[in-house]
Amino acid sequence: MLESVNIADNLDKDEKGKQQLRDIGAEASRGFETDLDSRKDWEKHVDEWTKLARQAVEPKTWPWPRASNIKYPILSTAALQFAARAYPSLLPSDGKVVKAKAIGKDPDGAKSKVAEAVSTYMSYQLLQEMDGWEEEMDKLLIMLPIVGTMFKKTYWDGLNEKNCSSIIMPKNLVVNYWTRSLKESERISEILEVSPRKVKERQQTGMWLDIDLGSAPQPELNAVSGEKSYAPPSVDETTPYTIIEQHTYLDLDDDGYKEPYIVTFHKESHKVLRIAARYDDTTIKMDEDGKIKKIDAIQYYTKFGFIPNPDGSFYDIGFGVLLGPINESVNTLINQLVDAGTLNNLQSGFLGKGLRLRMGETRFQPGEWKVVNSTGDDLKKQIVPMPSKEPSNVLFQLMGSLITSGKELASIAEIFTGKMPGQNTPATTTMATVEQGMKVFTAVYKRLYRSLTEEFKKLAGLNELYLNPQTYVDVVDMEVGPDDFKMSNHNIYPGADPTAVSQTEKLLKAQGLMELLPLGILDPLKVGLRVLEAQEQPNYQELLRQDIAQTGQMPEPQPDPKLLESQAKIQAMGQASQIKQQEMSFKSELAARDQQFQQAMKAQAADMEMRHKEMLSSVQLAVATHTENMRTAQDKAKFIQDIVQKQGTHNQKMSNAKEMAAVKKQQATKGPIQK
Repeated sequence: MLESVNIADNLDKDEKGKQQLRDIGAEASRGFETDLDSRKDWEKHVDEWTKLARQAVEPKTWPWPRASNIKYPILSTAALQFAARAYPSLLPSDGKVVKAKAIGKDPDGAKSKVAEAVSTYMSYQLLQEMDGWEEEMDKLLIMLPIVGTMFKKTYWDGLNEKNCSSIIMPKNLVVNYWTRSLKESERISEILEVSPRKVKERQQTGMWLDIDLGSAPQPELNAVSGEKSYAPPSVDETTPYTIIEQHTYLDLDDDGYKEPYIVTFHKESHKVLRIAARYDDTTIKMDEDGKIKKIDAIQYYTKFGFIPNPDGSFYDIGFGVLLGPINESVNTLINQLVDAGTLNNLQSGFLGKGLRLRMGETRFQPGEWKVVNSTGDDLKKQIVPMPSKEPSNVLFQLMGSLITSGKELASIAEIFTGKMPGQNTPATTTMATVEQGMKVFTAVYKRLYRSLTEEFKKLAGLNELYLNPQTYVDVVDMEVGPDDFKMSNHNIYPGADPTAVSQTEKLLKAQGLMELLPLGILDPLKVGLRVLEAQEQPNYQELLRQDIAQTGQMPEPQPDPKLLESQAKIQAMGQASQIKQQEMSFKSELAARDQQFQQAMKAQAADMEMRHKEMLSSVQLAVATHTENMRTAQDKAKFIQDIVQKQGTHNQKMSNAKEMAAVKKQQATKGPIQK
């Protein structure tokens, strides 16, 4: 089964096999019709939402032919706003659509190098090798907010030998309405419109059975939108066949267990064109005895959802459900206002037969006066205008309220459409308003991120099976091969940021990293690269310095003069503080020493004073003793002096007495003296 290109080719060789093919085709057709019937109401709504978004103008005959038929673009604006935000975020201008991250320890950096090569090649593959992938993503992001659900099919195109990931319109992928998910669905039927030429190509390559499908019927529905055509195209040799490719389960080996297969059959004739296995060696699970426990189906389709349906069904809802009724009401109100203005401006009424005028249609040119054979009173009596009112102000206010409600629901505030806020509006208020308004888009954006991750993993699995190693080496200039796409080595996810819808948000996050650099906990090189990525600078690697580009490391940072000046100021302030502390310590120590010195001086002074007093007492005692001694000596000296003086006086007196006695004796001897 695994090696067979078309299992139906083996069954078509005998009558039993042909009957089995007819039974398989009938069963597949019944399952397809059952699933199609389960979602018929949803299909009708999809047609309505698509017309409303396209603002399709249909012929209108009520309330009169060619009445006002205006379509207000609430739904269209909401879809365009969402696509305008999501498209540049999911597909950044730097071309890094896919990123791979190594799993586990990577001491030598080998895993990271391979992950980088995988990222580079898969981004190149999506944007360059897979023709139309970016264009179809653009289409998906426009239609998704309208219908709510879109699909992509990722597969290997054996005819052209390349990977494909094509958009599938929601009406062209039939799944039971109450299916939980694509993985759990018993049937997934894709409606294909295949021209006779492409049918012949597949038959010649052996992919399809070479059977007659007859002439293609005239198409009743448009293959893309599902709408009925007003002028159905005529049938010619290019009219496509309606082919159903159903991913289902069959028991072809009669073991009582249905395995996953792909059955391709013609819708009208139920003829089976191809049966292919939807599993491989890696999806077959066996027990210890070698018996098959289960077989997991390979999933080709990826669902892109907008908002999960509250009723729990498989198909998600979009702005068509949320804004459709409001948009229809706004269309009705605006047309009523225009029609009321038309009636009031044109006016109409009744003409009495008593008015003598030529019957028939009468028209007036601007500034024209007509002559009638009646008086003014007769004209007033015979002409009765039809009563009409001017456009209602109540209806106008109601329409404005509905438009505002629709914009709030779709987050289409004026600030998001490019209109500047008031002059006095603070920047913080504006940023908070933008952030709150982007909440709805952020949630939807994360769902898209999740779906893109599934698509990229499917593509990586195809690369593991079908990749041409030489092409891979040429692109990334590395010696690696298909084994590098194994999910055991790294995770693959979109290159977009799931939490940032706008470019402004990315730049704000990058700016936040720049503000954390002074803390020294982040790598400046990686932060700088992240900022360049957020700015989406083209080929920013060329902007890197040669030494950084070669080594991938930041050189030793040159001292920043401002930083040095700041450090010098800090150092000077530190030194000044240290000096001040030393000065305070010295002053404190000096004060303590001074206090000790003062205390010592006081003690010494007291001691000296005591000694002085003692010495003074001794001196006073000595002085007193000396004085007493002096007094005694003086008295003694005076006494001696007095004695001496007295002795001298006595001696003098004695001498004088002797002299007088001598004189007297002499005189007595000589006699009296002659005069």
